[in-house]
Order: sequence, then C-alpha cells, then structure tokens
Amino acid sequence: MYAFELHQVRSAELIRRAEARRTVREAVLARRAARVAARAAARVSGQDGPGGRVSGDPGRFARAA
Repeated sequence: MYAFELHQVRSAELIRRAEARRTVREAVLARRAARVAARAAARVSGQDGPGGRVSGDPGRFARAA
C-alpha cells in the first residue's frame, strides 16, 4: 500500500509541474505574439515602434581611433 501511495503522490506532482510549464509556455507565446503584433501595427501606421530603424545622420559621430 505504501508504494501505491508514493506512486500517486509522485504522479500528482508530475501533473502539477507539467501544468505549470504549460502555463509558462502559453504566457511566453502570448507575450511574443503581442510584441510581434505591436511591431507590425507600428510598421503599418508609420510610427516609430520599438526596435525600429534609428533615424538620423550616420556620419554624425566622429570615427573611433
């Protein structure tokens, strides 16, 4: 009986860990999708979104020695 109870506890723990990993993975994918959508929307609207091109004169700074 003791071995069966240990098996049940271990099984329940593995199920909890799997669910936690699934939740984290879903959150990461949702954040990634939101970031991609925001960049695409900024590109379409012509706004300077995060990670866009840097505007300005590239020769503005002196060359390093």
